Amino acid sequence: MRKIVSTLLPVALLSAGCATAPAAQTASPWEPQKYVQIEAPEWSRDAVLYQINTRQFTPEGTFAAAERELPRLKELGVDILWLMPIHPIGEVNRKGTLGSPYSVQDYYAVNPEFGTEEDLKSFVDAAHAQGFHVILDLVANHTAWDNQLAADHPDWYEKTWDGHFRPTPWWDWSDIIDLDWTKPGVREHVGGAMEYWVREVGVDGYRADVAGYVPVDFWETMRARLDAIRPVFMLGEVQQSSYHRAAFDATYGWDWHHTSKDIARGDADATGFFGYYAEDESLWPREAMRLTYIENHDSNAWEGTIYENYGPALDAMTALSFTHQGLPMIHNGQEACNAKRLEFFEKDAIDWSQGEDCAYGDLLADLIDFRDANPALANGAWGAIMQQVVNDKPQQLFGWVRQQDGNKVVGLFNLSGEPVNATLADGLAAGTYSEFRSGDEVTIAAGDTVSLPAWGFRLLSAGGQ
Repeated sequence: MRKIVSTLLPVALLSAGCATAPAAQTASPWEPQKYVQIEAPEWSRDAVLYQINTRQFTPEGTFAAAERELPRLKELGVDILWLMPIHPIGEVNRKGTLGSPYSVQDYYAVNPEFGTEEDLKSFVDAAHAQGFHVILDLVANHTAWDNQLAADHPDWYEKTWDGHFRPTPWWDWSDIIDLDWTKPGVREHVGGAMEYWVREVGVDGYRADVAGYVPVDFWETMRARLDAIRPVFMLGEVQQSSYHRAAFDATYGWDWHHTSKDIARGDADATGFFGYYAEDESLWPREAMRLTYIENHDSNAWEGTIYENYGPALDAMTALSFTHQGLPMIHNGQEACNAKRLEFFEKDAIDWSQGEDCAYGDLLADLIDFRDANPALANGAWGAIMQQVVNDKPQQLFGWVRQQDGNKVVGLFNLSGEPVNATLADGLAAGTYSEFRSGDEVTIAAGDTVSLPAWGFRLLSAGGQ
């Protein structure tokens, strides 16, 4: 195992001069204070994420094979490619035949199942050449039992009451053991690995696994150090607004995901979203990008396929996830209408032939085009705030307007299994628009009644690009 020692200078150096600084002007205590201290890279403005499970993405399950798929992903329109963990997988207490990619044996090495470090760099370079950015899945909370760190630095790990290594408590994560983040050596080793892959291989940031289990000050330190190499994009698997102050550009919107499934199953009506969106607007900073996914590796493996989870609500919920205030993503296989729960610890390649007549894949591509044409739908503070379209059937019709700089988008969603005729309460949605997909001209007046079929939706835009 290589040990990489960081050579970066501290991000901020104190002046060696002894001149007396001018007295600072006293600010009003009532002046609003800027909370978010980082800036997301410009290339994430209207980005859509695409998650790649290298093992299942191609029949070969290698970086080289994935590289050959880049033109197809370019045509789909995605922007940021998220590679699941690339590192060797532990063998001790391994689950299944091949083990979990989240059981990391060496932070500074590449899993030979996927290829070599040179193959990874070739993938990253090819992705950059085609206009993508690439982020790696980082597993900082724990390692495999047979990571060399456990032998060389057993004091770097948390212990059970009787002094043994232990997995993350309460969960069935028996193939990993938890690092002790009070140890400076842990921070240096994992932080050095993060710098290594950015500097030497050219990756553009990280998706941090169970980021909330790692102290936020580590992430803040590393964000500054990585940005000193070049601007990075950071996605944290955590649902806490404090992680946006100086660490992550994007975090998880688990509440949105679970609520969308509840509504699709009939366990809640459209008003079930009100709590999420009220909190999103009032509690979370404007700069925060919240990942509101239909499917990822966890949901596919452990909760069900997109069809099991959403049924006839799938298209409407997907359209909502791509146009509301949120960061959209596609899990590999979604665009091929994958109807299978992919095995997590075995080789189980996606059957791409499912996508030959996949209307859902066409919907994803069209939604990306629609986002690109309407700046009001941009991510984070770049995009417009959602304003509620009030109507007399709120249990069924969920509506909003996003508008700024002359671009206006109206979203109307029947989040029920019955047709709806709803009367608009005011003139917020009034205007003349172009209809999503058809391009037909549509005019809405204040107080109009709108009709939608079961699980139907309409997206209307004016003043786009």
